[in-house]
Amino acid sequence: MESVLKYLEWMYVGLALLGGLLTLLLLEIFKLNSSRSCSPPGPKPLPFVGNLPQFIRNRMAFIRSMPKYGEICTVYFGKKPTIMLNTMQIAKEAFVQNGNVFSGRPSMPIIRSSKSYGIVMAQYGHSWREQRRFALHTLRDFGLGRKTVEEHISEEAQYLLKEMFKQEGKPFHPIHLLMNAVSNVVCSIIFGDRFDYDNKRFAMLLKLLNENVQLAGSAVAQLCNLVPIIKHFPGPQQKILHNSFALKDFILEFVEEHKKTLDPDNLRDFTDAYLIEMTKQESKKDSTFHVENMITSISDLFFAGTDTTANTLRWGLIYMMNHLDVQERCHEEIIRLMGFDRSPCMGDRTQLPYTCATIYEIQRCANVVPLGAAHQTTEPAQLRGYHLPKGSEVMVNLTAIMTDKEHWKYPDTFNPENFLDKKGQFCKNESFLPFSLGPRVCLGESLAKMELFIFFTSLLQQFKFSWPPGAPPYNMDGAGFLVLAPLPFNIICRSRQTPH
Repeated sequence: MESVLKYLEWMYVGLALLGGLLTLLLLEIFKLNSSRSCSPPGPKPLPFVGNLPQFIRNRMAFIRSMPKYGEICTVYFGKKPTIMLNTMQIAKEAFVQNGNVFSGRPSMPIIRSSKSYGIVMAQYGHSWREQRRFALHTLRDFGLGRKTVEEHISEEAQYLLKEMFKQEGKPFHPIHLLMNAVSNVVCSIIFGDRFDYDNKRFAMLLKLLNENVQLAGSAVAQLCNLVPIIKHFPGPQQKILHNSFALKDFILEFVEEHKKTLDPDNLRDFTDAYLIEMTKQESKKDSTFHVENMITSISDLFFAGTDTTANTLRWGLIYMMNHLDVQERCHEEIIRLMGFDRSPCMGDRTQLPYTCATIYEIQRCANVVPLGAAHQTTEPAQLRGYHLPKGSEVMVNLTAIMTDKEHWKYPDTFNPENFLDKKGQFCKNESFLPFSLGPRVCLGESLAKMELFIFFTSLLQQFKFSWPPGAPPYNMDGAGFLVLAPLPFNIICRSRQTPH
């Protein structure tokens, strides 16, 4: 009898739990249907996880399918809706015409704490405005968009070529060389110094940096953003935290060294300028210039100025190996202008229209940030008749905009003619948006453009790039979500000046 009572007791507990779960499920379905009824159309989400399973299964196919729901649609990355903007016109309406309303940032627990530090993920407000304004002003003072940074890039290009020559004729993976070259330009601005390509500690740091970008877009990371408490449990998500601490320690070492040798009359770099600004504002109660903001701002500049540009250059090599006719035409144009002995400079752009068009086409097709960075409304907003509550997440479908059949001659294929007019001269396209738009437009846009032109032109001037013999067709799907990186690959480079 006693065993029967225990059985019945457990049965009642099980039924109660099942009833509770069914109630939660029905409640979630009701809330989901209610949310969808007043939101723009979109793919049907599942309870609790939304459209994440579809997204994880084939992220790029999912992103490319969004325009079929209209120029504005709704996607559920978990329980919360995200508004997706699929055309240039509506992206401008939101991010440019109503920039203040659409310039917030959603919380991403896997990347950052709830505190609004730095520039990239900081909430739209006083601190963000001060930090961004200071960064822009200081970077200009140290040559961003001027000759001094161009000289740094040109010098680094020579180091990169030297390392490439060491690998001549044998298959190798170029990720380390390209990341080192690009990050050295950022380091010269932030820390006033560069690192040799055989510096093991710096190589490890770049590895951690690349790892974090990929992990931040993984399925585990998305789960942590849905259920923040998960980030405190053991698992792959802990690696992001570990890597972030390693980067922070690296930056702190440089900050401490700068403090010891700081000369207010002779500022060497961004770190010096920030330390001086901290001293100037230390008496202000509402000052946003403190160590936490400095570390996060430097980290933001380091992340934003390294990974996306290095990935674009890697994609560039892939496209050149897949389109040898384009590679040859770029090389011939470069050599016709400057031969083998003169290094490229930004003043050469107008005389290298096909090369410039090729660089822009690489950015368009590589599309390294497919959905840009997530935005959030800072107050209730109206967009095409839909009411968006304060805190609504909004993303721009850069993939859809940069493959829009109405605005591109060859939307679905790699073709530099997309950026050439009938006379063969370079021409811009307003639907070219690799750096996003509005108040949150990429801080390092001019630096990235300068790096891509000088590095790419220098490489094609000196080398012919090809796949290793017998290499299978390359998978162009890429990896990651926040940043779309090429899958690992090997290349062979051969000097253009050495007969083979």
